[in-house]
Order: sequence, then C-alpha cells, then structure tokens
Amino acid sequence: MKADSTNSRFSRLPIPIKRALHALGGDLKNARRRRRIPSALLAERSSISRTTLVKIEKGEPGVSIGAYAHVLMSLGMIERLAGLAEAKHDEIGLVLEEERLPERIRQKPYQTK
Repeated sequence: MKADSTNSRFSRLPIPIKRALHALGGDLKNARRRRRIPSALLAERSSISRTTLVKIEKGEPGVSIGAYAHVLMSLGMIERLAGLAEAKHDEIGLVLEEERLPERIRQKPYQTK
C-alpha cells in the first residue's frame, strides 16, 4: 500500500521537475558510459545498490540526493552539485537584491565617547 501512495505522490510532480530529473539521470548515465564504467562498478564505488543506480539513471524522483551525490563524486563531478545554488546562478535573487539597494548611503555622524 505504501508503494501506491509513493507512486501517486511522485506522479503529481510538476512536469519541469520530471524533465529535469530525467535529463540529469540521462546525463549521469552518459557520463558513466563515456568513462567506460560498468553500472555494477559505479554502484559499488558510490556505495549504493545497482538498482538504485538504475533508478538514478532513469531520473526517478524517489532516490535521495545523497545517492546522487555519491554518484557525482564517483564520476569526479561533485563540484557541480556544490555550486548548484550559488548566488551567481540565482538570477531572480540577484535582481531582487539589487532592487532593494539603497539609493544613498549616509554616513553616521562621528560619535565620541
């Protein structure tokens, strides 16, 4: 019964999320194949099961981000995860921050003690 509720929860994911996970999974699979690493070996190096690796490569949403991180590290791509939400990539946040910048900055009067 839990599997049904889990599947229905993931079936309601927004399409952009499904597409992004599918693309990420495909990219990881292609990275593994470019390196000529068998899936069983990458799973072992990533400390995950081969079944979990197959789910990652299909872009299934129920896999933990930790498992994705292990695969990225095993492929030598972990820095990509670390920089995923860096401020320089946050276009909306940077625009909002810039809108809130003061027009003038006034220096506080010098106070003596």
